[in-house]
Amino acid sequence: MIWAAQRLNCHKQGARRLPQQALLSRLARHLSLRTNCVGSSSSSSSAATSARLQQVLDGIDALNAQDPRTVSCQGVDLPYELAYSQWLSDWVLKLEQQPSEELRIVARGQHVERWKTPRSSYPEGKAGYLQWREGLKAKHAATVVGLMQAAGYDESSQQRVTRFILKKDLKKDPENQAVEDALCLVFMQHQFADLLQKEGADKMVDIVRKTWGKMGERGRAAALELALPEDQAQVVQRALSG
Repeated sequence: MIWAAQRLNCHKQGARRLPQQALLSRLARHLSLRTNCVGSSSSSSSAATSARLQQVLDGIDALNAQDPRTVSCQGVDLPYELAYSQWLSDWVLKLEQQPSEELRIVARGQHVERWKTPRSSYPEGKAGYLQWREGLKAKHAATVVGLMQAAGYDESSQQRVTRFILKKDLKKDPENQAVEDALCLVFMQHQFADLLQKEGADKMVDIVRKTWGKMGERGRAAALELALPEDQAQVVQRALSG
């Protein structure tokens, strides 16, 4: 395991906020996540495919850039869901060397406009929490599919993306598992510290165990290579040794 105290300098606090287009450009440059989906082929069909994928990704980014919540990255306040979707996309591209267009769309749109449906909009308690989660997934899927329809994706691609976002094919489709692994890795890399401070080490041990149970072999291998501060590393070690 690698447990060094190195993390991307992103945290929720005040910094200057750039206009939307500048935010998109700067985030792409700093995180190096704007990979071009055009392969070595220069055929017209490849160009058309690239154009429609980029249209959907740009559409998702534009929606997420409206998030009023921010996370500070290298001195610039970025809309939280915009940053989150880029982190998720980055991990998916690390886990899947040749991701399908559907996978790349799901990675970018998994939490699109999540801030619009707060937990408080559903009843308290476990039942209300589960209703909230299911409602979120349905809204995310509908938004992403709408962008895909506008870009010219066929119904089978739309259905596959919907099933991915609804997590219907985790045991059937390796790419769907890649999304789940990426979600867990983003949690460990970018959300762990805040939750540890809020919940305490003992509660986090249980959370990490549950997170580990959701991950596949590739995700677990990547998690073991994460550079975590000492307090987080100790929680992970307790979770995996218990």
